[in-house]
Amino acid sequence: MKMSVRTALSSFAVATLAATSAIAQTPQASPAVKAALTKQLDRYEKALNASNLDEVMMLYTDDAVFMPQNFPTQIGRDAVRDTYGKIFQAIKLDVRFGIDEMGEFSDGWAYARTHSKGTATVLANKKQTMEGNQEMFLFRRDNDGTWRFARYIFSSTNPPAQN
Repeated sequence: MKMSVRTALSSFAVATLAATSAIAQTPQASPAVKAALTKQLDRYEKALNASNLDEVMMLYTDDAVFMPQNFPTQIGRDAVRDTYGKIFQAIKLDVRFGIDEMGEFSDGWAYARTHSKGTATVLANKKQTMEGNQEMFLFRRDNDGTWRFARYIFSSTNPPAQN
């Protein structure tokens, strides 16, 4: 079946309009949800900078998934705890988070897209490097009403090292 140029262009226009409409309907978080997510991200920043493993773990759900750059995916609290423990034994972080976007998918699910900048100091040799990341947090509201990290992934925004 041959498709005329006009039909093809019309189909393309409809598809583009549908995609643009979907982008324009990005889920928004209510002011209360935004405040709750911001509070948790502030807690996370403080816990990371203090290398406070127990405080970090209070922010995660029981079935958490943590996807750090250049490491295997960590599934479940024990694996997530173990990974943060190793991170805190190796480096001291001094980072600040900025929030780029927040949204609520449904009752009990929300996200925050963030960025962070700061330093990481290797504990073994005191060498300091600049940290820059982009992050995606998926939050789930637990039965007690607290928003916790259900899924977390980040990647560096630093330029690749030059050899």
